[in-house]
Amino acid sequence: MSSGMIFVLLIVTISIIGGIVKSRYGGNRREITTHFRDDGETRRLEEEIRALKDRLQVLERITVEKESSLNREIDDLRKK
Repeated sequence: MSSGMIFVLLIVTISIIGGIVKSRYGGNRREITTHFRDDGETRRLEEEIRALKDRLQVLERITVEKESSLNREIDDLRKK
């Protein structure tokens, strides 16, 4: 076999493997992108995430306030 023929076979093999990979994994990408095209569902999930973040901020504030007030009460007891 000449080096030219080996080069041609290598290109054909790479093309075939590339086609197989593209057909196998290319379909999954299309399914994922079409899944996220539902704007109503996306908006609903974004609103839910926003609400959860707000609730988390409130819980963090309550926790910090309780910790601060607890520290103050302990200090007041020590002073007495």
